[in-house]
Amino acid sequence: MSLSRPSFAPSLSPATPVGSNAKDKVQSKPGNIVLEGNKERIKKMFDKVELSASSYDTAWVAMIPSPSSPENPLFPQTLNWLLENQQNDGSWGLSDRHELLIKDSLLSTLTCVIALKHWNIGEQQTNRGLQYIESNIAAAHDDKQYSPIGFDIIFSNLIESAQKLDLNLLAGGRHLQSLIQKRELELKRGWETNSEGWKAYLAYISEGLGKSQNWEMAMRYQRKNGSLFNSPATTASAFTHLNNSQCLDYLLSIFNKYDNTVPTVHPLDVSAQLHLVDCLQKLGIDRHFQEEIQSVLDETYRLWQQDDEDIFLEPTTCAVAFRLLRLHGYDISSDEMNRFSEDKFSNTLQGYLKDVGSILELHKSSQIVLHSNDSVLEEQNLWTRQFLGEYLSSSSENSHKPFSNIDHEVHYAMKFPYHISLDRILSRTSIENNKIDEKRILKTSYSLLNVGTSKDMLELAVQDFNQGLSMYQKDLQQFSKWFMESGLDKLHFPVSKTKLGYSFMTAAGGHSCPELSEARLAWAKNGLLVYVADDLYDVWGSQEEQIDLLRLMETWDVDVSKESCSETVKILFLALKETICEIAEQASKFQGRSVLNHLIQLWVDVLRSFLKEAEWSRNKGVPTMEEYEPNSIISLAMGVIVLPSLYLVGPKLPHETIESEEYNQLFQILSFYGRLLNDVNGYKREREQGKLNSVALEVIHGSGEVTEEEIIKKIKVKIDEKRKELVRVVLQKGGSVVPGEVKKVFWKMAKLLTLIYNKDDVMHENEMPQEMFNIKDALLGDPILLNNFD
Repeated sequence: MSLSRPSFAPSLSPATPVGSNAKDKVQSKPGNIVLEGNKERIKKMFDKVELSASSYDTAWVAMIPSPSSPENPLFPQTLNWLLENQQNDGSWGLSDRHELLIKDSLLSTLTCVIALKHWNIGEQQTNRGLQYIESNIAAAHDDKQYSPIGFDIIFSNLIESAQKLDLNLLAGGRHLQSLIQKRELELKRGWETNSEGWKAYLAYISEGLGKSQNWEMAMRYQRKNGSLFNSPATTASAFTHLNNSQCLDYLLSIFNKYDNTVPTVHPLDVSAQLHLVDCLQKLGIDRHFQEEIQSVLDETYRLWQQDDEDIFLEPTTCAVAFRLLRLHGYDISSDEMNRFSEDKFSNTLQGYLKDVGSILELHKSSQIVLHSNDSVLEEQNLWTRQFLGEYLSSSSENSHKPFSNIDHEVHYAMKFPYHISLDRILSRTSIENNKIDEKRILKTSYSLLNVGTSKDMLELAVQDFNQGLSMYQKDLQQFSKWFMESGLDKLHFPVSKTKLGYSFMTAAGGHSCPELSEARLAWAKNGLLVYVADDLYDVWGSQEEQIDLLRLMETWDVDVSKESCSETVKILFLALKETICEIAEQASKFQGRSVLNHLIQLWVDVLRSFLKEAEWSRNKGVPTMEEYEPNSIISLAMGVIVLPSLYLVGPKLPHETIESEEYNQLFQILSFYGRLLNDVNGYKREREQGKLNSVALEVIHGSGEVTEEEIIKKIKVKIDEKRKELVRVVLQKGGSVVPGEVKKVFWKMAKLLTLIYNKDDVMHENEMPQEMFNIKDALLGDPILLNNFD
């Protein structure tokens, strides 16, 4: 079982496991076929949202007297439910309660006891409930227990109410004074701030204040559906005190869906469905449910345009909606997120509660930036990042509480922001740290019965992930075999294992779908050939060898055995020719046309750019920035690494698409982005080698008026701008001629480049840095075994 930290219901914060091992393992079903039964059951989750019954909220609704007959309950069916659903130990609440949820069960049990006593029924159940409270009331003072929202205020008020009803609660009386002191201290601190967030909090726990509540203030939070915070308990209390007709309409609407009980929050459809979409994406199985996801997002976009309160009254729902809509190409403005700026967020209920789940989602949404100088998202990113960093520091000190899913999610978000978060790393992390039947806690605990992570979802995710591992292993074997057969190990200079590893891992990261083996291998082979050719022109090759390799590629149809060139050039040219021809043959099956000439030209362009850089280095030339930039964009070799593999992704790419402004723009932005990262990352090494890059050239052409540090800072600003521009082009729908699956590959490559160049000059190290082992583990690690769903 897992449980979220105290969090407002619609936030659907990541669940916190209580007393369970975060690496509990679940054995996936045998076989290599996708589990169709699981898929069908998951699809049904989109049809409706089912929440667990809340004994706490049901008891508050049960206490409402009938306006026409005050001596009788307005909803007698709720009393019958309370009588029939007491736990064996005398408590009320969820049956699979954890030992850290005693406060929750005390609160629910006392509320139910008072409801029964209020109508003088269920004497046996009442006595058993009182016995449970007597036996466990010490937990009310235990700070190690998870505390429902408002517990100190609501529980002490309930004990006072119980005394007025002459309920025999001796232990409660002995503990009452200390509970009252905690209540008064919380009230004193809150009123000293007198913030809007505090007032929202008081309104949310109105049922625990009763006649002392400022009901005029509380009713400012009434929603269009008549509820206060979509909370049946709060709304029931408001109706009892005010006889508000809209409150009654809301309560009646609940019983249109639930027969004799109520959940702790209603409705929850928008948030729950967005949570489901997000969960499927994190688990890496969203591609199996594209039609259902599209339907949810279309409806969410419609509500977004209508400024619907089910989205905009709650920060987490708004943040998740913003992130998912933007990532799926919907045209929405970040201005809407200004309603949850730091000062405005503090005035919300979630802000007062310092709800980590809400702040985490705001942080993730702040990373989907499409334009430079987006002050709304930039400011949101700064304050949420600071908060989450402080949270992680303090969370590590709470040794009595288990390391939770929210902790895992915050840690991942801080370590892997959106622009370096790879699908496979996220999937592995999400699968290994997810929980079945996750619990959440508001004023009481509850479960999402058919939307939270289910056995079906985890089984499908494990099966899907492990299929990917199996395919990657097979592809790696083919890649290794190709390397040995290509003769590249017989060159007169070494090919490091590190570069072999990077070649394959970036290919698997760029084409992570298990079925894209041909695209992966095309990427990996071309990637390694780029490394080898770059070394030939950069370090190891003579001028004659450099010219010969380019000449052979430009001529193409030559008999190498009759050519007067070195063995190294012959080996490299034959490896290039064989690989290009193989990819062209595979691509013709996808594209229905020959792309051979295009693939050859891509390589000719790269080798020409390599040769020009080599000549600059040999001649101690200092190119202008106008000469350097266009050549350096080609020499980064994104053209021969990424573009050939796109022919093997699936969608047809006619000549008109390849020559389109959009396709060229994607290539140019990606290449310029990668070049700037490369230059900032490797300028020290290249300076020692006598090579020039944009950093050194800016210093030279600046005639000493700008420092190296200033130039690097300036280039980093450009990097950030190019990243935003690339995301914008990748996500745009209107007028796009490049298929979405193809555009996403450009963005995945940008993520890989960012991750690779994140710290040191890693591409020229003999050993992989620790960061790269995250990719290796996700792509080539052990299969996931999850073997205990119950």
